[in-house]
Amino acid sequence: MESKRIIVGLTGASGIIYGIEVIKALKANGIEVHVITSEWANYVLADETELKLSDLESLVNYLYDNKNMSASISSSSFLVDGMIVIPATVKSVSNIANGYTGDLISRAADNMLKMRKSLIVAFRETPVSPACLHNLAKLATYGATILPLAPGFYHNPQSLQDLYNFITGKVLDCLNIPNTSFKRWNERKKSE
Repeated sequence: MESKRIIVGLTGASGIIYGIEVIKALKANGIEVHVITSEWANYVLADETELKLSDLESLVNYLYDNKNMSASISSSSFLVDGMIVIPATVKSVSNIANGYTGDLISRAADNMLKMRKSLIVAFRETPVSPACLHNLAKLATYGATILPLAPGFYHNPQSLQDLYNFITGKVLDCLNIPNTSFKRWNERKKSE
């Protein structure tokens, strides 16, 4: 059986560590990972982590610049199991929801929608404007999974890593990848 292929789009929203953690989990599960970084994601990577683009390159199978419209993943003929945009900006949500495919992230996401593949949009912005809510609703109507980067607290997190693991586990759940990244609701300690 061939391993799964997943595309990860990293945009310029704060919270890029969520994307990095998801990439690590995908690789740990033997998944072929194709990562697209926007120009602003590169700045956020430098601002919010100690990683460089070269470090990211060593974590993935393939790394693409968002302007590379000739990349194999820009075609709907590229065989892939799904895509995650994490963290997703207001702009990337708008581009995808409205079919503006002028960059590689929005083009690859559009391919997921038209080919009925799994598209997870892990939105990080807050608060949210009515226009953005409308675009998120459109994406959900089109078949995308909207996954706000809002971790649960019922598992009694003790560290930031616990919060990252919660989101990573939810993303893996959406992709039907078995995982034990976080303590599930039915596994919680009863407080009676």
